Amino acid sequence: MNKEQAQQRAEELRTLLDQANKAYYQDAHPFMSDREFDEKLQELEQLEQEFDLHHPDSPTRRIGGEPSSDFASVQHPVAMLSLDNTYNEEELRDFDGRVQKILGHQDYEYLAELKFDGASLRLRYENGELALGATRGNGQQGDDITNNVKTIRKIPLTLEGNYPEVVEVRGEAYMEKEAFARMNLHREEEGLTVFANPRNSTAGSLKMQDPKAVAQRPIRFFAFDLLLDDEDDSLTQDKKASLLKEFGLPVNEYYTVCDNIDEVLQIIPKWDKLRHELPYETDGVVVKVNQTKFRSELGRTSKFPRWAIAFKFEAEQATTIINDITLQVGRLGTITPVAELNPVLLAGTTVKRASLHNEDEIHRKDVRIGDTVVVEKAGEIIPQVISVVNPDNPDRNAPFEFPEKCPACSSELVKFEGEVAWRCVNPTCPPQVRIRIEHFASRDAMDIEGLGESVVDQLVSEKLIATYADLYDLRKEQIIDLERMAEKSAQNLIDAIQKSKKQPFERVIYALGIRFVGKTVAKDLAKAFKNIEKLQSATEEDLTAVDSIGPRIAESVVDFFGNEQTNAIVARLKEAGLQFEIEEQEQMSSVFEGTKIVLTGSLPTYTRKEATQLIELHGGKTTSSVSGNTDYVLAGESAGSKLDKAKKLGIPVLDEARFRKMIGE
Repeated sequence: MNKEQAQQRAEELRTLLDQANKAYYQDAHPFMSDREFDEKLQELEQLEQEFDLHHPDSPTRRIGGEPSSDFASVQHPVAMLSLDNTYNEEELRDFDGRVQKILGHQDYEYLAELKFDGASLRLRYENGELALGATRGNGQQGDDITNNVKTIRKIPLTLEGNYPEVVEVRGEAYMEKEAFARMNLHREEEGLTVFANPRNSTAGSLKMQDPKAVAQRPIRFFAFDLLLDDEDDSLTQDKKASLLKEFGLPVNEYYTVCDNIDEVLQIIPKWDKLRHELPYETDGVVVKVNQTKFRSELGRTSKFPRWAIAFKFEAEQATTIINDITLQVGRLGTITPVAELNPVLLAGTTVKRASLHNEDEIHRKDVRIGDTVVVEKAGEIIPQVISVVNPDNPDRNAPFEFPEKCPACSSELVKFEGEVAWRCVNPTCPPQVRIRIEHFASRDAMDIEGLGESVVDQLVSEKLIATYADLYDLRKEQIIDLERMAEKSAQNLIDAIQKSKKQPFERVIYALGIRFVGKTVAKDLAKAFKNIEKLQSATEEDLTAVDSIGPRIAESVVDFFGNEQTNAIVARLKEAGLQFEIEEQEQMSSVFEGTKIVLTGSLPTYTRKEATQLIELHGGKTTSSVSGNTDYVLAGESAGSKLDKAKKLGIPVLDEARFRKMIGE
């Protein structure tokens, strides 16, 4: 290769890697695996060095992604560097050799810890209070996302123990695999684009503009480093972990001090095996020189510290053949394409099916029946097709064409504006009927005990019910002969169905299964519209006038009640005697009128729900966090940091006895 060819290839790689960085860090939708990115970055580094093609904006000189223009930018007092990666023992020993050469001795240890596949965060505490939460950004400056960080429950707003005046914490925000899988299934049901993996969903969530929306995402946090103004020579990485725990920050349990690189190499295969049992994703092991006094001597490159390196695990992938592409109908009518695979062993389980998510995803990857494909488990839970092995094969089948009609009921499919999914909107569509009834009977909805998946399946199969309204017409003699049903269990089920008629209006709204209407939104709708008639006749303008209701929810509610079949079902539920209006209680007094009260700890006689109701009946409002706007803190036994913060801010603290006296009990 001559210099001109090298120059051309280097430009190609820079463009590709810049696009990959943007997709990974800013868009949270990667199109390249970590291994492929590292290989191409290494190729670019070699070209730049061999042919002297250095460029100031090269991806080889940059860390992470640029700060977002949507947030205020903050400068990091100490750069948040990336870690150099290795995939084999030889390169890890080379790292150890470089450490020995720079230090000129072997009087050091290593600390090995799990590497989390999440989003790096910087936290700053001043006088024990969380003052800043920021992204890594480009390593020198990142986004100020403090309000979003405060919604992560694992991150304390106030430190514990004997902490210094200023504490800088580095850590990783992440999502657990099961929570990520549930969230993606929910997004798929709603016709939204699914996240590729937990890391991308975490990064995308932290960049959302509405902290309330961030609070709905199942984000967790592990702290892994601590920066103090005065660090003595005895400080080590494992001592920092102990201090972080003393301050009340969550620290992962899997870290260990190793006397030398041989001990590190013994740990890696054990943790590679362990990772499949963990509830969160880990993509490798971080190896750090344990004594922090050597950090300045070892120094750094433009991107990486020379005192740490990441050993990356190989991604769990397998190759198999797509035998067919079938379509699955979800509770809200979302049509999800599924690849039916030749069975293949992946991450300890046999995989036979993999989600293709939506029509756009099929076309983007150009997946066809008969293709040999690479499959991977996203979050090691949901199998997905990563790529086609030989897309240039001339003997491939024709591209997959999405049908125009529902595979289950032959109704015309629709695609709502701003969504990627096709949807069947027929409420009597058989697959939807079963799932809608299960949702209707679930604990948070009508709470019909005994009406599980198998019973619902039998009731629908035997044509005893076709919608959830039919439940209230069931008789004991109709169901007594069902499998695993006897006279007593049949009577219990009928009693549970009748008992559900007492569920409050907000639960009935949630049980109806309106798209985008969760428990909180259902409660807000009940409070705002008081009865079903007003809700049915509400316009989008009426709905968006409610604080928590946005245009998308408003459109969904109007569409739901604009369907004749839906309204016929609601009419039958009204006739059956369900609660279709809110039971309003008159305000008992105005003693707490206009006040904000925070509850903390366990009260002697009131449950939290009972105390909240009493506060509202006396004109007050409960909030979840203590701030300068808080008027009272109602504290019980085992009150924690909220009570401490209230005392620091001088906010009046009530016990139950004083609270009772104020409300006249």
